[in-house]
Amino acid sequence: MYRRVILSLFAPLMVVGCQAQSQPLPKSERLNPEKVAAIAERIDSQYSKLSSELRSQILNTVVRSLDEMVFIEGGEFEMGDFGAPCDFDQTNMGTWPYGYEPDELCPITPKFHDDYLHQVRLSSYYLASYQTRLGDFDLFRTSQGLPFFDAEYRDREDLQFRYRGNNPAPLKDWQEAKDYCLWLGQLSDYPVDLPTEAQWEYAARNRGQYVQFPTDTGSLDYGRNIPRDEDTDIHPVGQYAPNPLGLYDMAGNATDWVNDWYDPDYYRNSPADNPLGPKTGTQKVRRGSDFSESNWQSANTVRRWPDNPVQKNHYSSTSFRCAIQSDQALK
Repeated sequence: MYRRVILSLFAPLMVVGCQAQSQPLPKSERLNPEKVAAIAERIDSQYSKLSSELRSQILNTVVRSLDEMVFIEGGEFEMGDFGAPCDFDQTNMGTWPYGYEPDELCPITPKFHDDYLHQVRLSSYYLASYQTRLGDFDLFRTSQGLPFFDAEYRDREDLQFRYRGNNPAPLKDWQEAKDYCLWLGQLSDYPVDLPTEAQWEYAARNRGQYVQFPTDTGSLDYGRNIPRDEDTDIHPVGQYAPNPLGLYDMAGNATDWVNDWYDPDYYRNSPADNPLGPKTGTQKVRRGSDFSESNWQSANTVRRWPDNPVQKNHYSSTSFRCAIQSDQALK
């Protein structure tokens, strides 16, 4: 069924020489009508061979993606594993350092090369409140003339939960995430890209506070702000309470690729101002946790997860969200 719907939806891709958009422009919560019209004109010019319906869907995706961006006011914080009680209550964390001296705390993660605390100063930026949806990622691939991944599986009744349009987009390659964000940026004329590792952690920690879990309370309230450990399937985005900044699913559903190359010693050499990660490497960094993990162990704000930028398949546990690398108001 999903495949038939998708094929009927995107069949107009083959239509050549369609007229410019004639449908009303979408209303934006933050962009003025002139900006929306400029984005529509850019889409019409770049994708003149696509149907007006498909171009309208691209426009709606771009405008909604910008509307869903959360402004993150910059600041300074101590990045890295700041420690937790050796025997902590994940459902009632309290306030760091939890009545202990900082040097009496145990590492949050024992082996992920995040234990070197260092000062970081970030400029303001925007971060997507939701991970990129599969439906939007499918639309991007269609606009690029790429086939649907896993097309042979999408009709299977027992796999429908994996291919819901509002699931986090499952990725095979880090480059797919990068290309999607740059595509949004090119169409919107904003500097959209993947977030840096420092930006991701700063936002997950509610602007750099000493928060172990990226939830609305800093603790785990299973079924309300984090999936239950027994829920071992991917969920649609935004099913659980966001963190105080309005960011959903920073842990517990799918991990986020970030822009940085991985170096286990990078924290010891990181610049203080807007660090971008190593210039080169063989692995990229994922942040957050996924639905297959035990949240009390993995759903923390400091773990660094190095991984090969090219995977074997499009895994539901691996997704991404975009950032706007600017402190200017969207209008």
